[in-house]
Amino acid sequence: MTHQHRYKTILLFGAPGSGKGTQGKILGAIPGFFHSSTGDIFRSLDLQSPTGRTVWEFVSKGKLVPDGLTINIWKQYLQGMELINQFHSETEIIVLDGLPRNVEQAKILEDTLDVLKVIHLVADQAKMVERLRRRALKENRVDDATDQVISRRFDVYQKETKPVLEYYPEEKVVTIDAAQSQMRVLSEIIGVLVPLKEMHDGH
Repeated sequence: MTHQHRYKTILLFGAPGSGKGTQGKILGAIPGFFHSSTGDIFRSLDLQSPTGRTVWEFVSKGKLVPDGLTINIWKQYLQGMELINQFHSETEIIVLDGLPRNVEQAKILEDTLDVLKVIHLVADQAKMVERLRRRALKENRVDDATDQVISRRFDVYQKETKPVLEYYPEEKVVTIDAAQSQMRVLSEIIGVLVPLKEMHDGH
């Protein structure tokens, strides 16, 4: 991929349970944006396939899937979406949730992603744990099934993912209070995205 062909991207950041996936899905329904969630891609892998089994080994324990594997799976998915015209890289901005998960991944993706903004959703950990427990019950999500797995995911986030926020220039990072209502969080995110989209479309 040449330097000019880097994907225009908004990164959605936040600890487990901060509402990234929910917001990402809503944003992905807005024309001109394409939502890509690494977690959803992993969960849709065939568990009978070698790749699916390998990913499952990590995810079910609350661990991060190795960098190279994560990025390859994601790139293949994105290329597949382009081939079937579900994603138009010339006109759409990717809303990326779950990648990069650590600084190493951010470095590897430097020549693939043109990061316009990093939206950091912040909320009280107790609140997020509560959300995860509810979600595990509702969606039968095994990656949130036990308190032990949940607490491991928070540890991994603090150690591996939090430093990625420092990797990107400060002016690109926007912090939003994720404890507000979903509508208010969405409204703040859209406030950040509108000028970016207009610039991208040349308005």
